[in-house]
Amino acid sequence: MRLRLGTFNVENLLTRHRFEAGGRTETAAAMSLFNFPRADERDAVERSLAVALEDDKRQMTALALAEANADLWMLQEVDSLASLQAFFANYVHRIADHRYGHFTLIDGNDRRSIDIGFAARRDLLAPSQVSVHSYRELSFAEAGAFSPAVAAFGIRPGDRVFARDCLVIALDFGDRELTLFGCHFKSMNNGRDDGRQATLPIRRAEALAVRRLVQERFGAGWRQANWAILGDLNGYRIGLGPLAEPVDEGDSGLEPLLEDFAVDPMTSLPEHERWTHFRRYWSDAQQKLLESHMPLDHILLSPALAAANPKPVIQLIRRGLPYRVPLDPREADRSMGKLALTNDRYPRVGWDRPKASDHCPLTIELTIPKAQGRS
Repeated sequence: MRLRLGTFNVENLLTRHRFEAGGRTETAAAMSLFNFPRADERDAVERSLAVALEDDKRQMTALALAEANADLWMLQEVDSLASLQAFFANYVHRIADHRYGHFTLIDGNDRRSIDIGFAARRDLLAPSQVSVHSYRELSFAEAGAFSPAVAAFGIRPGDRVFARDCLVIALDFGDRELTLFGCHFKSMNNGRDDGRQATLPIRRAEALAVRRLVQERFGAGWRQANWAILGDLNGYRIGLGPLAEPVDEGDSGLEPLLEDFAVDPMTSLPEHERWTHFRRYWSDAQQKLLESHMPLDHILLSPALAAANPKPVIQLIRRGLPYRVPLDPREADRSMGKLALTNDRYPRVGWDRPKASDHCPLTIELTIPKAQGRS
């Protein structure tokens, strides 16, 4: 049995105009150029502009999903189940080869209420073959993930370990099973020089928690079971600097998932292809602009799945990224003229926005072996 699995941070797939009363939106800075004597007039114009930009953006997000053509999707930064269903009905299904269903989203712990969503081809499974469980309530203590480094954040043992959730989707295909662990780990606070290291203990705790959930679910047979961990894990060890030079960034926080546990199939790609996100920021410490192509998004395979797929087919869809992102990290010329004229993008992609997302979708095509003794 062959399946294509995909993960994609769709970047704020929202139905809300603002996160909170008085909050700023993507278009607020542009609208501040105009003077509206009445707040309701300003808000109405702002909404109109936001709708136009969002429509372009979501067409591009749908194009990326359609091009990736996955059978199963784990999506991050989705506002609600209604948003997820409306997006597929009004955007994805207008252009995609598949029709998706089995939509799942459970409200997690994110303060902005951006959650993890799941979708699968409608013709792949019956509803009775899909079971769902959320671990949003799991505590640091219950996960065996509390430590002095975590306590330094003011966190208590009984606090929730997942910044968002670990959404577990179990799929029963009759003669074989596949269990997906959907995650969106703590962010690195982009824009801060120390953000990555400062938040690393939280991601390590989340990784420990996922490892424990896998081992508790499958017991002694966890190595032989078919499972995968998918999502924006916000962690990596090797990034790509100028000219695609590998840069060892030190511990990632994902070590509990990668050391004698899951297998990262992205290591089979050429080094310059191993990235899903681009960051360009000013470093106060070094007093200069820094750039990095980073592998923030992951599909990690169980030992059994990895053994059954020694040469997996991996695809990264980058045509929805904005023009400011160098699609080939090896390219030395990163001037605006070069980037604006030579990169392959979807129609109406902008320099910074609109865009499909600030991440690119990652898919992998796998043979799913028959189950071997789940405990």
